[in-house]
Amino acid sequence: MRRRDFIKVIAGSAAGWPLVARAQSAMPVIGFVNIGGPEEGLQTAFQKGLRETGYNEGQNVAIEYRWAEGRRDRLPGMVTDLVRRRVAIIAATSTPAALAAKAATASVPIVFETAGDPIKLGLVTSLNRPGHNITGVTQLSSELVAKRLGLLHDLIPSATVIGFLVNPDDPRAETQTRDVQEAARALGLQVHVLNASTEDEIVATFAKLSQLKAGALLVGTSELFRRRPDRLVTLTARQGLPAIYQYRELPAAGGLISYGAAITEAYRLAGVYTGRVLKGEKPADMPVLQPTKFELVINLRTAKALGLNIPSGVLAIADEVFE
Repeated sequence: MRRRDFIKVIAGSAAGWPLVARAQSAMPVIGFVNIGGPEEGLQTAFQKGLRETGYNEGQNVAIEYRWAEGRRDRLPGMVTDLVRRRVAIIAATSTPAALAAKAATASVPIVFETAGDPIKLGLVTSLNRPGHNITGVTQLSSELVAKRLGLLHDLIPSATVIGFLVNPDDPRAETQTRDVQEAARALGLQVHVLNASTEDEIVATFAKLSQLKAGALLVGTSELFRRRPDRLVTLTARQGLPAIYQYRELPAAGGLISYGAAITEAYRLAGVYTGRVLKGEKPADMPVLQPTKFELVINLRTAKALGLNIPSGVLAIADEVFE
């Protein structure tokens, strides 16, 4: 090959190198941070939302996952690391992760997912105009603890002593406890608050329930209680105790009843919002998304095992019944 032709070939090949490099460097990176551990269903829901906006992981977007495995103290370092890596956006799924992200950066866009009230949590000052660099999705499920207590009372009016399981380390614990106590007074019920921030402490609380002669259990909103539904349901079954939960995963695992927004839908919407921000929308102008539907899920097998007769009117309005 003549020297002139060789130079043309090399020049032609090299012309493509910057394009490839630019394409690789142009692929945005999402920093995904969560208080729990990997959950395929939630990751799939988030990725589905991304695809709805035209982003496919590994093709035109990358995701760096950070899982705190229940260790809230690890979250600030995880978020700081993502900021240092200059991710395009932080998807802070779970309330503790959202609070850590908000505290870590005022410049990197944040899309959060929380079960609580974003205003009460201090994430935003307005649902319609979040302002600054943050917006997201709320399930408002922790705001429904009083409603769950009312449902439990309707199903089991004879249970005048209720145990309320709450994680004191959860940012929503104080609000949930206050709401439950106010609702209990209005219903003439006696509520005993049982604190548990570890799995061992959860086991210990069930011994207290026996001593208190509680007739039913209300489980508060916390990732700790959601991550191991089988464990919590087994402990409740051993006590022969009717219980109401936040998420459908608990009745699906054998619990009695749940009432709240679907967490997979919240993660899908978080994925949609993340994609929209990547396309150029400003979080400050994107209203916080709220649930349009709350699911009532009942496990009829568990009800029969507990000797409970679920009224036909309640069954008629249930979104899902396990028989």
